[in-house]
Amino acid sequence: MTEGSPGGFGRRLAFFGGKGGVGKTTLAAAYAMLLASCKEKTLLVSTDPAHSTGDILGTRLSGRPEKVEENLFAVEIDASADAARYIEGVKEDSKKSVSPEVLPTVEKHLDLARTSPGTEEAALFERFVDLIALCPEEYDRIVFDTAPTGHTLRLLALPALLSAWVEGMVRQREKVAGMERMLKNLAGRDEPAGDPVLERLRRKRDRFHHARHRLMDDATFYLVLIPERLPIEETARTIETLSTGGVHLGTLLVNRVLPEINEGEFMRSRLAQQSEYLGEIKRRFAAHRTLEIHQGARDITSRDQLRDIAARLGPLA
Repeated sequence: MTEGSPGGFGRRLAFFGGKGGVGKTTLAAAYAMLLASCKEKTLLVSTDPAHSTGDILGTRLSGRPEKVEENLFAVEIDASADAARYIEGVKEDSKKSVSPEVLPTVEKHLDLARTSPGTEEAALFERFVDLIALCPEEYDRIVFDTAPTGHTLRLLALPALLSAWVEGMVRQREKVAGMERMLKNLAGRDEPAGDPVLERLRRKRDRFHHARHRLMDDATFYLVLIPERLPIEETARTIETLSTGGVHLGTLLVNRVLPEINEGEFMRSRLAQQSEYLGEIKRRFAAHRTLEIHQGARDITSRDQLRDIAARLGPLA
């Protein structure tokens, strides 16, 4: 365990990422169970559209947090449903800030936007921001089981990208509001109280700023890989991207390491290749702590198996 931090587990937000098929869900679920067993009220969140968190925990999950066991809750974000709610929310806001004559046209465009590229991504991000705001007030820890690397890197980059975009929108709206006030003063009309559009933009700007700081100050990204060529290369690229973005990297988790059972030509060949890749991992990622998790004889199908893996994750940093 990491010393000098609440509960001995370091930062409160933990992300498990990496190439598809390397075991992110298993390790994220095992780590969440480890935190829960230490009396840390933990929320396990799946942001992967191809959810399998419920499968690994052997329970049915939804878009709302469900209690899985003592101190452990889990949720599978439904980006499509969240996108629909997101559009409906924008529609409601539009009713307060758009004239009745223009409103039908605005709503028509919003309906078209429901299936446009980027809408689900925006909705996912809004939900992501909502969830991290629950920690530590409602949950002591949040563990994110993320989508394959490219999708996750995009999600992590959104706070900075959207902060800049909203900041620009705020400045534009302030200019327009200033001109509107000047024209109304010239016409001798009373100044209305507040600007709902500007207030909404400022609230979004503050949310995005807060999310960005939480990611920089209170999140650890654990990269999962297996001793094979493509995951090693993807891990190297991801480390570079995350380091450039200022994201704190934790232990590299080398999953599915084959045990030393040197029987048969096939196994000897596989183990020889694995030994080469493990050596390469140690050499190329020498600046990072690594932890090897051995391949079990059978698929992970029970929480007892997850607890066995969790026991090996204790030293995570």
